[in-house]
Amino acid sequence: MASSSAPDEPRGAIVAVIPAHNEGLRIGAVVREATRHLGVIVVDDGSTDGTAAAAREAGASVIEQRPNQGKGAALRTGFRRALAEGATGIVTLDGDGQHDPAEIPRFLAADAASGDRPDLIIGRRDFRRMPPSRRLANELGRLAFSWAVGRGIPDNQSGFRLISRHLAAATLASDEAGFEFEVEVITTCIRRRGRIAWVPIRTIYAGETSHIRPIHHFVHFLRICLRARRAVRDERG
Repeated sequence: MASSSAPDEPRGAIVAVIPAHNEGLRIGAVVREATRHLGVIVVDDGSTDGTAAAAREAGASVIEQRPNQGKGAALRTGFRRALAEGATGIVTLDGDGQHDPAEIPRFLAADAASGDRPDLIIGRRDFRRMPPSRRLANELGRLAFSWAVGRGIPDNQSGFRLISRHLAAATLASDEAGFEFEVEVITTCIRRRGRIAWVPIRTIYAGETSHIRPIHHFVHFLRICLRARRAVRDERG
């Protein structure tokens, strides 16, 4: 069940969707910077702290999703709201400060750079600047997913993205509740023969507690890679 409270956002614009779970200490700063560039929708995914209140105070439109359903489900909830309000595109970023909202203009510039606008613009991180365990996980994930879809995908798990209206709508039927949804978005784009572009972004780690469970993450990532491989092969006939 979801409830909302916020002023109306301008229709027909690119908006930001930020999923957040127990980010009461960080979400305010993220929203304040993001609202300098875009209207912001925060999906509070079952938080037990002051995430929703802090996001509202900072100027976001807030959807409270109860109980906690996972990042993928939270993103789709935000997509539905943005699409219903007429958004032409959606920027996604995390609410924990690992994505710098000051870099949103990079995505907007890449989106407007040519007449053939990308369906998906992904923020590419520098893996060399990650803690060793995360660097290894991301490198292995990059290789596995690139193999699965038959093309080089430099960063498949970056959540800092700009997604076209049509691609966002195409992802709403997904049943992936967790981080796997973000990987599936790339597969959906490839299956639809959409164009993917990349922009460099800062790689920010400040000792935050990871929400990822390594073994669980690994097993589910292998599943999503195999699913992506089947989907792309089926599309190619």
